[in-house]
Amino acid sequence: MWRHGERCVILAVAAVALVAAATATAAAAVGGERRTYIVHMSRSAKPNDFVEHGEWYAASLQSVSDAATVLYTYDTLVHGYSARLTRAEAEALESQPGVLLVNPEVRYELHTTRTPEFLGLDRTDALFPQSNTGSDVIVGVLDTGVWPERPSYDDAGLGPVPAGWKGKCEEGNDFNASACNKKLIGARFFLTGYEAAKGPVDTSKESRSPRDNDGHGTHTSSTAAGSAVRGADLLGYAAGTAKGMAPHARVATYKVCWVGGCFSSDILKAMEVAVNDGVDVLSLSLGGGTADYYRDSIAVGAYSAMERGIFVSCSAGNAGPGSATLSNGAPWITTVGAGTLDRDFPAHVVLGNGKNYSGVSLYSGKQLPTTPVPFIYAGNASNSSMGALCMSGSLIPEKVAGKIVLCDRGTNARVQKGFVVKDAGGAGMVLANTAANGEELVADAHVLPGAGVGQKAGDTMRAYALSDPNPTASIVFAGTQVGIQPSPVVAAFSSRGPNTVTPGILKPDLIAPGVNILAAWSGSVGPSGLAGDSRRVGFNIISGTSMSCPHVSGLAALLRAAHQDWSPAAIRSALMTTSYNGYPNGNGILDVATGLPATPLDVGAGHVDPSKAVDPGLVYDIAAADYVDFLCAINYGPMQIAALTKHTTDACSGNRTYAVTALNYPSFSVTFPATGGTEKHTRTVTNVGQPGTYKVTASAAAGSTPVTVSVEPSTLTFTKSGEKQSYTVSFAAAAMPSGTNGFGRLVWSSDHHVVSSPIAVTWT
Repeated sequence: MWRHGERCVILAVAAVALVAAATATAAAAVGGERRTYIVHMSRSAKPNDFVEHGEWYAASLQSVSDAATVLYTYDTLVHGYSARLTRAEAEALESQPGVLLVNPEVRYELHTTRTPEFLGLDRTDALFPQSNTGSDVIVGVLDTGVWPERPSYDDAGLGPVPAGWKGKCEEGNDFNASACNKKLIGARFFLTGYEAAKGPVDTSKESRSPRDNDGHGTHTSSTAAGSAVRGADLLGYAAGTAKGMAPHARVATYKVCWVGGCFSSDILKAMEVAVNDGVDVLSLSLGGGTADYYRDSIAVGAYSAMERGIFVSCSAGNAGPGSATLSNGAPWITTVGAGTLDRDFPAHVVLGNGKNYSGVSLYSGKQLPTTPVPFIYAGNASNSSMGALCMSGSLIPEKVAGKIVLCDRGTNARVQKGFVVKDAGGAGMVLANTAANGEELVADAHVLPGAGVGQKAGDTMRAYALSDPNPTASIVFAGTQVGIQPSPVVAAFSSRGPNTVTPGILKPDLIAPGVNILAAWSGSVGPSGLAGDSRRVGFNIISGTSMSCPHVSGLAALLRAAHQDWSPAAIRSALMTTSYNGYPNGNGILDVATGLPATPLDVGAGHVDPSKAVDPGLVYDIAAADYVDFLCAINYGPMQIAALTKHTTDACSGNRTYAVTALNYPSFSVTFPATGGTEKHTRTVTNVGQPGTYKVTASAAAGSTPVTVSVEPSTLTFTKSGEKQSYTVSFAAAAMPSGTNGFGRLVWSSDHHVVSSPIAVTWT
């Protein structure tokens, strides 16, 4: 028998077939060339006139085009269909009720974490060694350990372990020496300091061994140097081939973080052992506080590593968007902030009043009913003053059962709020940002249908839930999308400068991908990292400067392989001076926290660009003796300097004048009193490219007020590789209110290279 809806659709399709030839020319004339679009629909918005969603999809398409037909319908991660449309038809379709968005089709290549492609490494592989020297580089990662069975540590195609490697694979419960191979060449654990402070490790919760029961360490080490793995994804999201930044490098892991934290005594010992083992790069996605360098174990360990030619990369921290929030600010550390990729995981919250709002989600499981679900604000479903935050035990089951619950972000973990809603009988969750997080969206693998939305959307939804007598909502999951623009943008959580220990050193140094990053994961914990999450995944998507740091660590490994004679400072300089601070259209990289262009206090030199870093033209090199002069300049005494340098003699001569402005850093941080004044900086650049002449341009301003910047000499000519030349920059400024900031850039340009340095000016 024919059902009424089916018969209508078939008759309509027949009608389309009869008139297609007559309408094709007209459609081309009014709408232009056809291309494929993906139409995302809100399933709960389907009119009752249609029995099947396919009928509704076809009818919506025919309302804007007699010539177009449905190519595919989507029912799982994406609800909707694809069709060949003109631009005009797509725009008309997007304005229809029930249509969430209409996206032009994007060409995909099978690879992710996506960061290799986003950073241009897929186009520049030939610039970096793929074997021999490339596989001799060893990246040491201090973190929560490693899950060695993951294919990211596959050693296929790798030769013998580099000669001189002194590390080993330490055994412990759940971890045998056979877990290491020619890729994962070392795995150690350090807990003496931890156990002294916290008591014995509870082996029912974590392994007393290098095994990673948390996931963080596996994620960071595979990001830095994981082998290529086809078919990687998280619950169907971000599917493709995952590989680290330096897939031919070796990995050595040092477990220093446990359930109760990471203790500085263990960290410092691990750094010492790693240096003695023979690592070339140290990656530390951890930190805390803004203590003087000599009181900071990471800074102390990093200084010794630097003296031995080891590049040290550290995360800036996740305390943004406030100013002066970063850690790991020592000038011998490369400090990394976080930006976004051009990939997103959209989810749409559709309210009963017809309004829909875009959010993000990595939920993969049983979908919500296709009809709208009752909607309630958590603050109205709790007897607790903290009920709006969906804290454990705060929700009243009778009020939330079967409903989508709107929870405010803050205090407890984002996914934990979903457990609270689920335990109370809720059907779904919308997680709304507050002012502290603004419009930043971080995707989570929720345990029930859930989506995160920005502050503005959250405020509107809250008002709707509180004012409508029968509020309803639905959540539509749109899968994985790439080609998101603008990208990158600075993550709101990324910690910012200025450097509170030494304001004369601009930090962070640069930013790298740190939002929604796919990498390998532990087998003993779910994607949320919470005890109640029974799901197990091979890869996970998480965010933080913890994720951006190993990107730079891996890129440093590539540069070390390509330029074995470069110092850690030269590698950092190459990464910084080739970074970009704007989009191809000329606009500056945006800060998601403000919606405005980011400043050097947010991004340092800018976003890393490895395809240019391998051939930077000039580098700003720094030797250990230069850092000693810097310590003298910040008035460290003999004991303080000895704590860092291990030299007990008085390093600071009374016959010399020391200045922070003389440290040969690839950026400029200028400080004036409120009355204004002048300041001079000296720099020396080393030619690492072909002979040539460089000309300088430099400018800085605080709003509309210019800062005078003059460079002497204004031209530098190099006749051979390795040649060094010095210059002086003079800054002059008028009086400005204390706390005012200004920004600019100094650029040396030749026929083949652009060597760029950020300028930050502060009136104090």
